[in-house]
Amino acid sequence: MSLLALLNNDMKQAMKGKDKERLSVIRMVKASLQNESINLGKDDLTEDEELTILSRELKQRKDSLHEFEAAGREDLVKKLEVEINILQEYMPKQLTDDELEAIVQETILEVQASSKKDMGKVMSAVMPKVKGKADGSKVNKMVLSNLI
Repeated sequence: MSLLALLNNDMKQAMKGKDKERLSVIRMVKASLQNESINLGKDDLTEDEELTILSRELKQRKDSLHEFEAAGREDLVKKLEVEINILQEYMPKQLTDDELEAIVQETILEVQASSKKDMGKVMSAVMPKVKGKADGSKVNKMVLSNLI
């Protein structure tokens, strides 16, 4: 089932269940998908493009969450936490630290990286492998710790 079909189905369930938060998040994701589709001039997005959009939406909320926490806005923090949890339901299963570590080490060997100077080369090789399955900042820290 495509992401859009899944979102449509879940939107109907949220309407029936009068779940306003879930409905709001689903509508927002659908709007983002439709906007991207229009921008690309396509009728249907690939799974990879859908995943990119979901990741972008999730990242925006996580960034806002940190800003609201720093500002002491608990009301907005709670709202964003709910939105993040709903978005994560549509994301692929996240890699464990051990799985991610194995991918990072394998990639370092593949690109023959030896120092921090090779960070960009390693990151550009790792990120497509873990797209949507690991947070970029987590990958960055892990690559950095393996290159020291």
